[in-house]
Amino acid sequence: MAAGAGDWRRALAEARACTHCASVLPLEPKPILQVDPHARILIAGQAPGRRAHDAGIPFDDASGDRLRAWLGVDRDTFYDARRIAIVPMGLCFPGTAKGGDLPPLAACAPLWRTRLLNLMPEIQLTLVIGRYAQAWHLPEAGDVTAAVTGWRAHWPAVVPLPHPSPRNQAWLKRNPWFAADLLPRLRERVAELVG
Repeated sequence: MAAGAGDWRRALAEARACTHCASVLPLEPKPILQVDPHARILIAGQAPGRRAHDAGIPFDDASGDRLRAWLGVDRDTFYDARRIAIVPMGLCFPGTAKGGDLPPLAACAPLWRTRLLNLMPEIQLTLVIGRYAQAWHLPEAGDVTAAVTGWRAHWPAVVPLPHPSPRNQAWLKRNPWFAADLLPRLRERVAELVG
């Protein structure tokens, strides 16, 4: 049963006000997500990066530019919550380690994920980005390469993707089928849902 307008707005406000992990975060809690009950596409990512934390906007960096190119959408479409929801595994920036950001905090997904996803009954396509999101949504899929290679097993409802970070350039070069086979089909599917 779909939630009423007050239900999803209340849940979104509560998620954005969450301070549950404040004592272990490197910066003040700043949950970053995009939710609307009419969204037809869900981006299930890892956690906001430092730039997203500073701007308060998810995927507002080179990774976001690449992701939008993969999907074939412009910024206005991408940031239209009525079309595309963005709910990462961790809602806040988890901090950095050598070579990149830390994993999403483990407490976040159990607190928010099911509640928020249940408020979006029109989701028809879930893009599962990176290993932490894939472990939640596709636990049987194996590592990122195995999950993405097996994308047809979940088509057209779920599409596992590597992280669009520039750090993944080597992965993209080793897996040319990703751009040749998966991305054209993905762009068509996204166009169907946001058009």
